[in-house]
Amino acid sequence: MPIYNAPLNDLGFVLHEVLKVQDSALPGYEDLTADFTSAVLEEAGKLARDVFAPLNEVGDRQGCVLENGVVRTPEGFKAAFDTLREGGWTGLDCDPDYGGQGMPHVLSTAVGELSVASNMAFNMYAGLTHGAYSAIHAHASDALKAKFLPKMVTCEWTGTMNLTEPHCGTDLGLLRTRAEPQDDGSYKITGQKIFISAGDHDMADNVIHLVLAKIPGGPEGVKGISLFIVPKIMVGDDGALGAANNLSVGKLEEKMGIHGNATCVMNYDGATGYLCGDAHKGLRAMFTMMNEARLGVGLQGLGQAVVAYQNAAAYAQDRLQGRAVTGAENPDGPADPLIVHPDIRRMLLDQKAFVEGARAFALWGATMLDDYKSTGSKDADGMLSLLIPVIKGYLTDKGFDSAVKAQQVFGGHGYIEEQGMSQFVRDARIAMIYEGANGIQALDLVGRKLASDGGKHAMAFFEMVKDFLKDNAADAELKEQFLDPLKAGSKDLQAAMMYFMQAGMKDPNAALAGSNDFMHMFGHVALGLMWARMAIAAKAALDAGTGDAAFYKAKLATGRYFMARIMPETQLNLARIMSGAAPVMDLPAEAF
Repeated sequence: MPIYNAPLNDLGFVLHEVLKVQDSALPGYEDLTADFTSAVLEEAGKLARDVFAPLNEVGDRQGCVLENGVVRTPEGFKAAFDTLREGGWTGLDCDPDYGGQGMPHVLSTAVGELSVASNMAFNMYAGLTHGAYSAIHAHASDALKAKFLPKMVTCEWTGTMNLTEPHCGTDLGLLRTRAEPQDDGSYKITGQKIFISAGDHDMADNVIHLVLAKIPGGPEGVKGISLFIVPKIMVGDDGALGAANNLSVGKLEEKMGIHGNATCVMNYDGATGYLCGDAHKGLRAMFTMMNEARLGVGLQGLGQAVVAYQNAAAYAQDRLQGRAVTGAENPDGPADPLIVHPDIRRMLLDQKAFVEGARAFALWGATMLDDYKSTGSKDADGMLSLLIPVIKGYLTDKGFDSAVKAQQVFGGHGYIEEQGMSQFVRDARIAMIYEGANGIQALDLVGRKLASDGGKHAMAFFEMVKDFLKDNAADAELKEQFLDPLKAGSKDLQAAMMYFMQAGMKDPNAALAGSNDFMHMFGHVALGLMWARMAIAAKAALDAGTGDAAFYKAKLATGRYFMARIMPETQLNLARIMSGAAPVMDLPAEAF
């Protein structure tokens, strides 16, 4: 069975030595002392290791089953969900007015990594509930919030998001689900939704669906979409459960991965629903929580890379195979461990450099979300909105790539199900598709986010990097090993942006053909910034003689690898971008 151990040292390092959350003036951050976060993460780590991780393979093998209209989850899931709920983990960063603990989202993100790495499919039940909670909290009436949120915070009731229909995915303007107004102010929802994660299960007393639908007579296209709260079981004004609503699970999808999560076809046959927010403003309501949701999906890419890397690193240390070309390093054994071979080390360092840089990137993004939520900072919201397509797209692309490399370290044994590496690869794959496929993330980044507010936030990112380079240029070793590569990557990124501005005006395809490369280039630069910040923190700790010297030396060595071997990929990205649209668009459609 695969192993999983919470990376507590690294989480503490990023939170307190890199991001220095304990020194932030943001509301709630005064509670984020090293002792407090350490205690929370240690308990969360035990739960992930001892309760969730052992069920990961069980969920993969058993999957979910639809029996008499009810979805049955894999063996042990319900007991684990009860444990999660009883510990108060589901309301960690939720509003205290509805029973939450009111902690900052950055702490919830750190805890979330542990949960998603140990059992991604299981984590999704609570994760989707949190997304539904956030949309209701931001847009529903006080009466609806009072009716639904307290038990969603505790996950006594779970939540879903219903967007996709059989004939429309990304293009929501085509959706057909309709909502007929009723005399009592409610609506009758009729239509079919597909790919609904956690659409039904046996671990909660109710499921609260958020459903996008059109009210007859409203505007055409996306401007006519509204958002509705549609409970599986009706809820009285006193909060008591009543009769079943007119909705059902049509089928469970058979999927490549995340078998432990129920992916449902949902049928709404005149089901009672309640308007959440303003009529015809459903997309705006849904997109309120998109930054949070896409940060969570980026975390899924990271989480699968983390657990896959842990197992690959352990296997490489233990598996004996061949001899080091420079001479036997295990002379008393029949062969040397895999770790002696340069190509194995290359694959492991690709993974290690990614997961540690991505962890810092995701947590940095969470601090911006906290800033916006607590202070309303438009600058924080703008910067996060710029970076979210990168967090979602780059982290899930590279997370899948890391899981594949981890599988490769195992050789033929990685292809055998009992090793567990196949599951990490299969589970990681979906994160590149849902919550906005990564091609859409790249288009959003290039087509919308770069120009947002007149390009203010993109320019602010470049200024941030420029100021960082200037402020730390006095350290010659740091400059050569970290700052100069970061500067080169940032220049490539700026050159690509200038190309889009110039060529894209004449031929939009010239920009869109390079959007995926630009998203990855941005990811390299963002992780490069994180690695430079981590290098400064590690050097400071070594100079002060505090903490675990081996940990900080390993951090610096991994960062040097990222800067020397991964950051130069921006040059390739830039060359592809500047080739323009012709290589992509010249081939006639009928020639494919």
